[in-house]
Amino acid sequence: MARPAGGECWEGEDGQCDSGIESLRSLPGGRDNPAPADTPTLTEPPTPAGETPTAAGESPAPCEPATPSEERLDSSYGSGALPEALPTAEPPPPPPPDGPNRRQLEALTYVSEDGDTLVHLAIIHCVPDVALCCIAQLPRELLEIQNDLFQTPLHLAVYLEQPSVVQALIHKGVNPGLQDRNGNTPLHLACEQQRLRCAQQLLQGTTEPPGHLQDLQLQNWQGLACLHISTLKGNIQMMSLLLQSGANIDVREGTSGKTPLHMAVECHNRSAVQFLLHNGAYVDAQMYNGCTPLHLAVGRKDAAIAAILSHSGADTLLRNMENETAQDLADGNDDLLALLPFDDLKISGKPVVCSE
Repeated sequence: MARPAGGECWEGEDGQCDSGIESLRSLPGGRDNPAPADTPTLTEPPTPAGETPTAAGESPAPCEPATPSEERLDSSYGSGALPEALPTAEPPPPPPPDGPNRRQLEALTYVSEDGDTLVHLAIIHCVPDVALCCIAQLPRELLEIQNDLFQTPLHLAVYLEQPSVVQALIHKGVNPGLQDRNGNTPLHLACEQQRLRCAQQLLQGTTEPPGHLQDLQLQNWQGLACLHISTLKGNIQMMSLLLQSGANIDVREGTSGKTPLHMAVECHNRSAVQFLLHNGAYVDAQMYNGCTPLHLAVGRKDAAIAAILSHSGADTLLRNMENETAQDLADGNDDLLALLPFDDLKISGKPVVCSE
């Protein structure tokens, strides 16, 4: 079809409309036909898109909505010829996770028929990486859940010697004083199983916030404090660690009143006896029945330990509830009698007090 002359808008097939951009090339001042110097320039403002030019004095006609065939929204980003490619913007980093979602939290807080959580099970099956991941995600309260045996994850981590898990739990602020069905805290188990590294983690954590202060004199259901257990095991390193952490060297056992020194004598452990005496243990401590460590050494006919106690200043005249001294118990044993000074006089088994 022939194009109409001038810059008038012409309409082709299917309602297509030519804006006349091509025809501007033929007008004076176009790119191909520069305007002469004396040609006046247009002073009228450009007609907004979608409006029909109006004659002077006429009000503009309202815009009619475009038909679907005429409507076109083109940002021209894809069609414009750019001199150079735009730099590729790196995608922003994903926002940090605020924590596990609901389904993840349900998995993390799973509880088995034995009362074990996922953390319990990861420790039991010796998968510390899984345990550490769970510990990082869960709040402290969920990490203190006790199973049917009243064991917390901290109990199991100590029992199975997983010091990295012990450290993570302590740093999370769990309570190390919770007791299992036998009254044992994790530190009791560390002493019983001789887990020195785990004990170090437990004792170091009690001095750091938000750690709990640990009662080193706390007894299990058998009346044993941690120092009693480590003495019965003869573990000098563990005993030293406990004493450095503030354990009472003369703590009395709950059922009979024995101190660690009594227990070391009963076990015939000379090294433990010497260690305790060197660290200030009371040599004449009495049990509930009045027996001193020297009573026990003489009653068990242990001359070597009796000599150590005697040389440490043990009183040979202290009487137990049966009114017996260590000398009475040594009667008939020449080796023991030779160790005990005879500084009293007895008639018919009764001491005679001499006065000036």
